[in-house]
Amino acid sequence: MTLLDGKRIASEIRRELRDRVLQMRKKPELAVVLVGEDPASEIYVKGKVNACREVGIGSRVCRLPKSATQNEVETLVSSLVDNVEINGILVQLPLPEGLDSDKILGLIPPRKDVDGFSPVNFGKIALGENATSACTPQGVIELLTRYQIDLRGKRAVVVGRSKIVGRPLTMLLLNRDATVTVCHSKTEQLKEECLKADILIVAIGKPRYITGDMIKKGAVVVDVGINRGENGKLCGDVDFESAKEKASFITPVPGGVGPMTIAMLLRNTIEAAERAE
Repeated sequence: MTLLDGKRIASEIRRELRDRVLQMRKKPELAVVLVGEDPASEIYVKGKVNACREVGIGSRVCRLPKSATQNEVETLVSSLVDNVEINGILVQLPLPEGLDSDKILGLIPPRKDVDGFSPVNFGKIALGENATSACTPQGVIELLTRYQIDLRGKRAVVVGRSKIVGRPLTMLLLNRDATVTVCHSKTEQLKEECLKADILIVAIGKPRYITGDMIKKGAVVVDVGINRGENGKLCGDVDFESAKEKASFITPVPGGVGPMTIAMLLRNTIEAAERAE
């Protein structure tokens, strides 16, 4: 069993990106929209800002209170769209209840959509065209690529169908010639479907939901989930201890997909700035 060390690979990517920024005439700039005071969102945003600083990307956090109206959030996002100094815009999700996130994300033009959630970018990925893709799915593909895991012709099973991970990841896998099955909360005989997977990617949001007896011997297991277990420690959607006995490659939690997500955000921001030069 080999660990898919996202922390190490992300560190390599950040070094590559830092060198790339040094070659640019103007420092890229990322704007993060943060609505409310959700503690988890605060931690995520802090991590993104620190990562930007490490590679030489400028960042600004644009805050609004939890009581902000739909119009106030849309006005802020629109002002960032019009600001020529801003190369990328990220709206930290989830937004407070009552706000229409799809409408807000729809205001971000493809050229500044570094999160890959623009309907245009999403559609281009679905059509197999080059476009900015969602950071977590892109990070999964990059991690597999750097470990030289060939996706062509492999049976990939994705557990989870969210717009943030499952759906865009399915399209990226198809674009790399994998044979893809998508499972979700309504899937019958989930264990049997998982046991068919050469590459099993889990993003279902349930701690240790996928156990070793659901994994084919020699499968590659990518755990996108991050949860707080009964003991207070972080854990994934896969039961790591039983899964590692079956898997040929497996991501740890933490230290697997999470660092790759931020690395892809940085890369998307730099690429947006390069296109604007």
